[in-house]
Amino acid sequence: MSETNARSGPGDAPHVSDFNLPVVEEFRANGGRVGGMFEGGDLLLLTTVGARSGREHTTPLGWVRAEGRLLVVASAGGSDRHPDWYRNVLARPMVRVELGSEVFDAVAVPTEGDERDRLFAACVEAAPGYGDYQAGTERILPVVALDRVHEDEGAKEAENLAEKLVEIHRWLRGQLDRVRQEADAYLAERDARAAREGTVPQPGLTLQIRQHCLAFCESLHFHHTGEESMFPVLAEQNPHLADTLRRLSEEHVVVDRIRRELEALLGELATADPDAFRAELDRMTRELEEHLDHEEATLLPTLEAIPFPPVTPHHPQPTA
Repeated sequence: MSETNARSGPGDAPHVSDFNLPVVEEFRANGGRVGGMFEGGDLLLLTTVGARSGREHTTPLGWVRAEGRLLVVASAGGSDRHPDWYRNVLARPMVRVELGSEVFDAVAVPTEGDERDRLFAACVEAAPGYGDYQAGTERILPVVALDRVHEDEGAKEAENLAEKLVEIHRWLRGQLDRVRQEADAYLAERDARAAREGTVPQPGLTLQIRQHCLAFCESLHFHHTGEESMFPVLAEQNPHLADTLRRLSEEHVVVDRIRRELEALLGELATADPDAFRAELDRMTRELEEHLDHEEATLLPTLEAIPFPPVTPHHPQPTA
């Protein structure tokens, strides 16, 4: 996955089940086209990060496009149990999607209520088998939207670490802003409804807010963990930055504490306190913006001289 995503350790290939392995290999070898039982169907590859293992898993899934969104159904062949990939995206919403020959990152967002029912009907219209699966189980089959993580249109690829840092910071700022806008819209609608009905505003948050916030938190944690592993090397090569890097690490601790508090507020959506969540978002915005501004002001001049991707020294192999 991208620099903003959690992932397996270095050198770890995503796990693919023995049953799915030939399908995945054929998909990748033929630009998304496969034969056998999947021939002629719309298929994508979804790579998730295990909720417990932290290891990447790749699963072939049918897809439907409706109302401008890319959708997958957690049907599990009509099983009474949610598929593993669905439990993974509830815990770690950042995913990688392979669609034809295209590969991109996305945030997996289970749809809810009337929207879910409407989109499921569109899925059944496109692939009637989903209706048969739903008829065979009391489990409500989740419909998951894969919200693409958009890169800046026309932006050139980063050529040095300074440009890469700015790119990642821009993504983090954008994701946080999106969550804040969604929370604002939800709170405004909740309060307006309560005023119309003469009732007290109810607790609770939406899955969409939860998934986009968790995606932001997941990416932020991964980014700062990576920086912490880089700072000692940077300090050794640039002794004049030692105090700056120490302060940036202290800021990481503050931001990480807020991240954990945000995640804790998302534990039980039905009883979550939207006002407390919005207050934590405001606190995260203040602390993170100050941190990112400080980091860019102090590190960019040095990072401009470091190429991206890093140049790996070539060591000639001895000949016999």
